[in-house]
Amino acid sequence: MVSFRVLSLAAIFCLAVTASGFPSSAWAEKSFFVVPAISTSKNDGRDFGLIVPVLDSDDEGNLRSVFAPMLIHNSFLGVRGTLNYFQYWSGGKQMEAMGSYTEEIERKLKFRYQDPGFIEGLFFVDIGAQFFKNATKRFFGLGQVTPESNESNYTGREIQVHWNFGVHLNDVTRLSVNQRFRDVEIQPGGVDDEPYSKDRFSSIAGIEGATVLAHRLVFHYDSRDNPTTPTAGTRVEGFAELAQNFDRRQIDDQLYFRYGIDARQFFPSPSKRYIFLIRGRLELSFGDGIPFFEQSSLGGEDNLRGYGRDRFIDKHMVVVNVEERIHLFQIKMFNVNVEFEVAPFVDMGRTYRDFSYRQFNEWEVTPGVGFRGLVRPNLISRVDWGYSREGGAVFAGLDYPF
Repeated sequence: MVSFRVLSLAAIFCLAVTASGFPSSAWAEKSFFVVPAISTSKNDGRDFGLIVPVLDSDDEGNLRSVFAPMLIHNSFLGVRGTLNYFQYWSGGKQMEAMGSYTEEIERKLKFRYQDPGFIEGLFFVDIGAQFFKNATKRFFGLGQVTPESNESNYTGREIQVHWNFGVHLNDVTRLSVNQRFRDVEIQPGGVDDEPYSKDRFSSIAGIEGATVLAHRLVFHYDSRDNPTTPTAGTRVEGFAELAQNFDRRQIDDQLYFRYGIDARQFFPSPSKRYIFLIRGRLELSFGDGIPFFEQSSLGGEDNLRGYGRDRFIDKHMVVVNVEERIHLFQIKMFNVNVEFEVAPFVDMGRTYRDFSYRQFNEWEVTPGVGFRGLVRPNLISRVDWGYSREGGAVFAGLDYPF
């Protein structure tokens, strides 16, 4: 999470600097460079340090792998060492592995493998597992009108495992089944200035943790020209999920249901220099005693970018995102083709306890702008800044927000 954020900022920084003559070293089809990594955000604090990305590409400039060791100092948690590795194959197959150790509290191990053309293109496979302790998580209570003064901090210790197996019905449609396991403990956080969430919200479902096993059926329609760096097409995904909380400390019903739909439409100009994108997402949760971290949430890098992650949490959520991706220029460096774009956006949404209550009031609107560097077809490095009535937020990542 945090390592991806710093890696993305460093990548954009180094691409910009190298374009103006920053020296690099290269041998054969590999290139490496040493750059400072600097970032700041309200939730995660200030980071500064060094990153040494190593890019491996083929003769045509297509990226085959990225290895990125990094050493960072965080203002909340001290020194962090991280190793990131990404491997890319033809046909969209890819693998990601990461390990991170921080001086105070935070740890992370992650592995994920995806193959959209498994067994001669008939099936889709996605498997992954991760362990992490995120010490800068925030909780404000449940509901859309929770005040900023409710802010609290905790460490989320999680073990997650998932598998997803899909059948391609045709070139653009897939039906898949998914299972996920999630074990969560709520522990004292790493931000001394904020109260401990377990002390402030002792009666909230999930505050004592949870062990969840969920079963999901997913319908996926995707006519985009590329799943990672698309410029045209339509994507629609809908899911229905049955989840069970095996933690017997919960006194309410153990079963709950979740449903959702996510629709995206791309409108490119003839030259594809300008790409207008609109995305809508709806999530519904039904059942009693649903852990707060399993409910729908707004805020963060992929929906309401003017607020920190999970700023608003409740049973239901709706969000609409509008973004204009504008191509600026393209250059070749480190033996790969790099594109740069700017993306002004507006995010709108809210959470609900039920839809009979003030459905169109109290929507949050967060305008902002994003800056991206792309190595098509596999890698995106981005920084998005969004404004909100609480001041705004900055997010970065190694993918598009949606």
